Amino acid sequence: MVAILSRLFGLSNLELIEDAVQDTFLKASLKWRTKLPENPEAWLTQAAKNRAIDLFRQINSEKERHENLPASVAGIPHGSISREMNEYFLEHEVEDSQLRMVFVACHPVFAREEQIAFALKSISGFSLKEIAGALLQKEESIKKRLQRARKKIREQKIELVYPAPEEIEDRIAGVMQIIYLIFNEGFHSTKENRLISKDLCGEAVRLCRLMLKKEKFRSGSLYALFALLCYHSSRLDSKLGEEAAIDLKRQDRSKWYMPLIVLGNDALSKTFEYQDHSVYHLEANIAAEHIRAIRFENTNWPRILELYDEMYALLPSDNILLSKASIYLEIKDLKSAKTTLNRIDQSSLNQRAYLFHGCWATYFEKKGDLEKAMKEMDNAIELCSNQFEKNYLLEKKASMLEA
Repeated sequence: MVAILSRLFGLSNLELIEDAVQDTFLKASLKWRTKLPENPEAWLTQAAKNRAIDLFRQINSEKERHENLPASVAGIPHGSISREMNEYFLEHEVEDSQLRMVFVACHPVFAREEQIAFALKSISGFSLKEIAGALLQKEESIKKRLQRARKKIREQKIELVYPAPEEIEDRIAGVMQIIYLIFNEGFHSTKENRLISKDLCGEAVRLCRLMLKKEKFRSGSLYALFALLCYHSSRLDSKLGEEAAIDLKRQDRSKWYMPLIVLGNDALSKTFEYQDHSVYHLEANIAAEHIRAIRFENTNWPRILELYDEMYALLPSDNILLSKASIYLEIKDLKSAKTTLNRIDQSSLNQRAYLFHGCWATYFEKKGDLEKAMKEMDNAIELCSNQFEKNYLLEKKASMLEA
């Protein structure tokens, strides 16, 4: 609804448009208390149309706002705007409007944190409280980011249009990064009392699938990203125990959701139809190796190490080194694990620093140095912000002591 109304009234009126949509849902929450309409979506669409006409009158009655309206909207009579609204609510037009908004969210004029906040608010419909919770920020900080974004839209006269052909490639790269970040926040939630956020994961998958519907936006990288999201999403229900996280080794693989795995396999196969190559290809292939293993013991660790080596050559990071160190520990190559861990700058890991200490704890445990292992495990527990992950570390510490 926000995307459609923004096409009609212009992005410069975005805040007012969001208020109108909020009013529509508020009206629904009151009207539907005793009885749901036969077709809730149609009801919302009609209510949004009516509210849009009210919005048009409100904007048209004030000179300053009237001047900000796109030429195609200003002065449109009631019947005409209603007909245009009907056209905009056709399924293909809804998708087109949302895609335009996705590209606006990744406009280079926005800072990265503004892009993410704008995407979650204006495309995904998250509230300030939800965005703040998802990104582990204060509501006031998110509010300021959105205000800055809206100000830039007005000052830069940004319109709800697709980028110029020469800008498409860079902008799509930004879109994919936003989708990836949204999914990662859902898959590795930084919230204290929630391990995963299916809403964020689902929204990332939806946005990625929306991009793939347009042939001109398709690429090997976009298909690889979709495959990665499908593979990870298939494991969501197996990650969470009643009180603690469940690591990959102990997950019940029968709970992995096959329809998403099939979608992921199909998307990964389509990457071969394109010439581009990216970190998303490598991550998707790593996820695929885990999916292929019938049991944890059957995991093809040498192949996964090769993929991480390729990834590090393409985009060096301490997070990749941390993943490699974990694999070396799994295959009992303690010398390589220690060398790799010594290369890592802990400060660059931010909220993943607890995993760094967890790796050292495992290293010392395998070396037979229980005292150092306990010290590192305590460091990991102290730095871990998520209660489910913390409970997992506490269980691991207890098992070390019992061994």
